[in-house]
Amino acid sequence: SGFDARVGSEPVYLSANVERVVALLAVRGRPQLRITVASTLWMDTTTDRAAANLRTALWRARQSTGDLLTLEGHYVALASGVSVDLTELFERARRLIDDDSPLGADDGDPGSLAGDLLPGWDEEWITFERERLRQLRIHALESLCAKLSRAGRPGEAIDAGLAAVEAEPLRESAQRALVAAHLAEGNISEARRQYHLYRELLREALGIEPSEQLRAMVDLSAARR
Repeated sequence: SGFDARVGSEPVYLSANVERVVALLAVRGRPQLRITVASTLWMDTTTDRAAANLRTALWRARQSTGDLLTLEGHYVALASGVSVDLTELFERARRLIDDDSPLGADDGDPGSLAGDLLPGWDEEWITFERERLRQLRIHALESLCAKLSRAGRPGEAIDAGLAAVEAEPLRESAQRALVAAHLAEGNISEARRQYHLYRELLREALGIEPSEQLRAMVDLSAARR
């Protein structure tokens, strides 16, 4: 998802460097040493210049939003009353991955697990965080697919499985979740079709075959037909 700051329903304008500070704190989800923030955001300059840039950004944040950030000793953090959509996304994804957590009322829609972190931002620190979120999203979609299948909601399960496959087409666990959802619905032909699509994709991209586990799922279901 992209960057957006609001007070209530009203959007708030932040300068570019204030946005960068707020985004870093929001993504990391915990207080950060001021020197860490400065060196991460202004790694291509001197330590003194980076520290000065951070001081300016913090001053501008106070001028534009007042209580958005808090300073405690050598640490800077988002104020306790600030809610972060990304934090809510992480919490939901981890809940879905937990086998013991039941489905919530709004868990049928995989769309809320879609999207990349801060698209269009090309700063180096985002690369790791973006991949961390991507992996968590895919695991959550796979788990959501399986939970919806077990709950007797095949259409939503297949939707979640398709979202996982779209996020990473070569990932076998995503393909396996989708195939299992088709089988749970009794659509053996769709399961076999998905398997063969994946098999051709793997051959073309990597020159390898799907695992025996995935092939056995499809073969066993066909034998029972």
